[in-house]
Amino acid sequence: MVVLRTLALAAGLAVASAAHAHVTIQPATAPVGAYQVLRFGVGHGCGDISATTALRVEIPAGVTVARPQPKPGWTLEIERAGAAVTAVVWRGVLPADQFDEFVVLTKLPDAAGPLAFPAIQTCGAAQNLWTETSPPGGPRSQRPAPTLTLAPAAPDAGHVHH
Repeated sequence: MVVLRTLALAAGLAVASAAHAHVTIQPATAPVGAYQVLRFGVGHGCGDISATTALRVEIPAGVTVARPQPKPGWTLEIERAGAAVTAVVWRGVLPADQFDEFVVLTKLPDAAGPLAFPAIQTCGAAQNLWTETSPPGGPRSQRPAPTLTLAPAAPDAGHVHH
């Protein structure tokens, strides 16, 4: 399972690199209102030699639960407005020629449609802002925010809990 997830992340990062997106989100689609583990992939550093030293992921309004997974060797900060988590920041070192994933358990909103998670990748003094959103049918952003598509939940086909 871990190998398949790693291969899926690597494939997603390869596709994303071709589209100039360097912070990706997996899965790309999730049911509305679901608890969902989201994986934010960082494909490389800033430029050819600058290691990633921080990743900040903004949590959009409507996400009622955001519980980040700690990473060994990295510090973790959780930004809040009252009880709501507004952003998660991991700080550590990811060499420019390596990739990794950063994980958050979420409770997603009940409305279908796109849900952007703007991300800031820091490499020492430099930053890559993956924060742009595109209107549906509009031109693709050069620095797109990782975006999850929320879809209506599939109807329950007679599943009964005992």
